[in-house]
Amino acid sequence: MNQPVSLIGAPTDVGAGTRGSSMGPEALRVANIGPVLAGHGLDVADRGNLAGPPNPGLPPVDGYRHLPEVLAWNLAVHDAVYAELQLGRRPILLGGDHCLGIGSISAVARHCRDTNRKLRILWLDAHADFNTHTLTPSGNLHGMPVACLCGHGPKELIEIGGHVPAISPKWVRQIGIRSVDKGEKEFVHEMDLEVFDMRFIDEMGMRHTMELALATLDTHTHLHVSFDVDFLDADVAPGVGTTVRGGPTYREAQLCMEMIADTGRLGSLDVMELNPALDVRNGTAEVAVDLIESLFGKSTLRRR
Repeated sequence: MNQPVSLIGAPTDVGAGTRGSSMGPEALRVANIGPVLAGHGLDVADRGNLAGPPNPGLPPVDGYRHLPEVLAWNLAVHDAVYAELQLGRRPILLGGDHCLGIGSISAVARHCRDTNRKLRILWLDAHADFNTHTLTPSGNLHGMPVACLCGHGPKELIEIGGHVPAISPKWVRQIGIRSVDKGEKEFVHEMDLEVFDMRFIDEMGMRHTMELALATLDTHTHLHVSFDVDFLDADVAPGVGTTVRGGPTYREAQLCMEMIADTGRLGSLDVMELNPALDVRNGTAEVAVDLIESLFGKSTLRRR
């Protein structure tokens, strides 16, 4: 599937507790994400960076930090991602913190409603990101995007994309989860979110995990991957603000990406939470680009 690809930078950390993911898009470009994908015969257009408000560094208000700024960035992301989908291109959102998944995925869900397609979301992350303003210990909105997309969040955010809720929890498969806040844990259970946590991966293996996560995909399904770089073990990817030990190894992550590529269904991608301020010689960005290359078809041998 050689559908053209568009890179969209969203240089902000307004939803995060640690500054620095605003530099993520440039780090991915320094790691040659564009030329690497073009090397696989893809038509790659770099749309540059979106603009939005700076990080004001303020405390939470009513359980949300920086809600007006998060809203502004997500509206810009929604419009940019939706525009590329309308052009028949595959948007790759270069984050930025993971609050931006609200704008990105609401745009993808809107496009799927327009085109009468089903949606499957793979959420590759150390965290479930299913907090609400009453459950969050920090007020940071990068811990709430999945809940917002499922209709549990501030009115301004859940209405992005024009449909509430933007998605059903049944469309989501979370992979690599190993850090869930106490109240969030109950809410995830209550909403029946499908979560393949690290214990499941340890017991069943990445292959079986991905077979289940990708089951029942068909030609009418749009597959969206939201890849938080902290999905990876901290030894592999230190350049993130919220490292959690015990994540997938480099090889497990490669298998995950290659199995997604094998479906031929990948329609859009988020690359989130890369923080060059915490990285060593841009190594985490290089690992991320390496994995994205596998997501777009790089393999050791030609597969049947």
